[in-house]
Amino acid sequence: MKIGTTEIEDTFAEAFGMKYVRLIITAADPYWLDAGLRELTGYSSSVIACDAEAGIEQYLTEAETPDGRIGAAVLIFGFSTDGLQKAVPNRVGQCVMTCPSSAVYDGLPDGDKQVALGKQIRFFGDGFQKAKILGDDRHWRIPVMDGEFLVQDMLNVRAGVAGGNVILQGTCKTSALAAARRGAEAVASSAGAIAPFPGGVARSGSKVGSIYKALPASTSDPYCPTLKGRVETKLHADTVAAYEIVVDGIDEQAVADAMVAVIQAAAGENIVRIGAGNYGGKLGKFHIQLHEILA
Repeated sequence: MKIGTTEIEDTFAEAFGMKYVRLIITAADPYWLDAGLRELTGYSSSVIACDAEAGIEQYLTEAETPDGRIGAAVLIFGFSTDGLQKAVPNRVGQCVMTCPSSAVYDGLPDGDKQVALGKQIRFFGDGFQKAKILGDDRHWRIPVMDGEFLVQDMLNVRAGVAGGNVILQGTCKTSALAAARRGAEAVASSAGAIAPFPGGVARSGSKVGSIYKALPASTSDPYCPTLKGRVETKLHADTVAAYEIVVDGIDEQAVADAMVAVIQAAAGENIVRIGAGNYGGKLGKFHIQLHEILA
């Protein structure tokens, strides 16, 4: 299969089941909104070492938010509900409550379970916090230095899919970078999906295990151009740079749709091959076949 001159490998991305929450973050203007979002989604590329994987799903207009201000929907993924219970209040308390003019709401109308958000953060109010019912949901008004931080009491949790991925190979690093950016921007335009790595792109793709016992993962040597001839490579003979775009989504279809968008956007001049990473189907229960989703 080809898109133009770009070969599409007959392979699959191996993805995993994870839990996620969806936050609606609002602020007074774009500057403060982006400031809070950058902090909230920082250091969240992979649960190999991070407490969660997070990213901006979409920006929202005043008509789409609970308080009539501009905002954004953020997806945060973790291995378990307990993991999210630790990570989400910590991130919101440190990164959003501190951000001027911000507020936080639940972006899911229902879920399989719940985690406490405002219910936990409210103690920062030192007894001056107040409960507020908006619609059918409890929120907390926590006094801060520019007024009050409004945060929803509980967040709904749902089962999602993480680890969908696309790996592109280029014969020119400049072209490969441009293609990777096009692919990441395509995820940003896909509903229900995020690309959690820096700018949506990972240059340090990983494999399971290492020669060092303390490491659960290490560099994906089959995709490293400098290791050609030293390992069994998966690179095209002309490849000088490879980039991976990892996709997390609200379900398997959302991940597959985002991967299609990545492939279609990234294919082009000097992109000789596009494939995906997997572990032989032994670890993740979701096997997203590239030729099938592109058919």
